[in-house]
Amino acid sequence: MNLSKKIFFVTMLAATTGLPIFAQNVPTSDTVVAIVEGKKIKLGHIISIVETLPAQYADVAASDLYEGILDQLIQQTLLVENVPTKKINEKRISLVMENERRALISSNALSDITQKAVTESALQDFYEDQVLSGEPILEFYASHILVETEEEAQNILVAAKEGINFSDLAKENSTGPSASNGGDLGWFGRGAMVSEFDEAVSQMKVGDIAGPVKTQFGWHIIRLNDQRNYPSLETKREELEGQLRNTAISKEIERLQVNSAIEIFKPTFDFEEIRNIDLLN
Repeated sequence: MNLSKKIFFVTMLAATTGLPIFAQNVPTSDTVVAIVEGKKIKLGHIISIVETLPAQYADVAASDLYEGILDQLIQQTLLVENVPTKKINEKRISLVMENERRALISSNALSDITQKAVTESALQDFYEDQVLSGEPILEFYASHILVETEEEAQNILVAAKEGINFSDLAKENSTGPSASNGGDLGWFGRGAMVSEFDEAVSQMKVGDIAGPVKTQFGWHIIRLNDQRNYPSLETKREELEGQLRNTAISKEIERLQVNSAIEIFKPTFDFEEIRNIDLLN
């Protein structure tokens, strides 16, 4: 069989079996990506660094991360391999690695604990128990238009009450940071705003447009869009999730402490010795 026939045969075989002619190797954490002075750098080394990168690196191209981290690992390996053995503090390295291992495994354990504890069902139950069963917490949803003079505020108030779109008026006239959002202030409770603004809103009914109200920032025209007796689950989500996580962790640590053998020895040394780095040499 000549070369052209062999190529044709292989191509037809690939087409009929649905398999690629040249399959890529399936990577594993042990896939070697470089060898420096006989020391292997593996894909797992790179992945373990990527895992610990801050969130802002999420948008960096994978190829750029790969090249940057590999270059760093190569440089570090070169430095390590060229350090005289007598200058390597194996005791210190061992203790640091024990601490790092302990921290990583315990962090994963905490993640498992909180993942089981913080579910939508548990969060809803906790919200009803902690928020809805308590005293009402009045919240307001308002928009405002902030201007420098009372005259401006009066003119805008007239326009708003005549039916001109409040959001449009805010975008065109307000000097406040919420102007681009049509004056929308979102939900807030009593005491969240300066006293004059807070008092004015508390006297309004849903749909009311009031003003001018003078504060240290200027003159306000206010519209009360809505109000509610309790904050929503979404506005309390972060706080409630944190409480659920802390409770779950505390209970599990307490359970482990009760059911585990723990010995704590009274120090026979001065506490200042914890700053004595020479003890690691």
